[in-house]
Amino acid sequence: QLQFVESGGGLVQPGGSLRLSCTSSTYGLQPYAIGWFRQAPGKEREGVSCINSSGGSTAYADSVKGRFAISRDNAKNTVYLQMNSLKPEDTAVYYCAVNLRGSTLLQSDLYAFWGQGTQVTVSS
Repeated sequence: QLQFVESGGGLVQPGGSLRLSCTSSTYGLQPYAIGWFRQAPGKEREGVSCINSSGGSTAYADSVKGRFAISRDNAKNTVYLQMNSLKPEDTAVYYCAVNLRGSTLLQSDLYAFWGQGTQVTVSS
């Protein structure tokens, strides 16, 4: 079964940067559109960004446009989320998952095979 492992989270000051990684040791990710979501305490899960299988199409939530960048390296079987100019409101657990339709729509009900997540905390 497809299983994701997210990494790269941590504690960073406002204005700082982090790069998250999403990979799988059980399946090749190249055929799949992969999305990043986040969930803060007491809030619903929110779509952050998605990239299609070739990397030629991406989507971003309005709240992260211009600050975050999604990319993939299929040779390394990894999808990345570069997060710059981080704000306290970016604090959340970040998850990756497969878009079952192969699209870049950020609707969580289109996604499956959620990872365990990586914690991102933005605080001074």
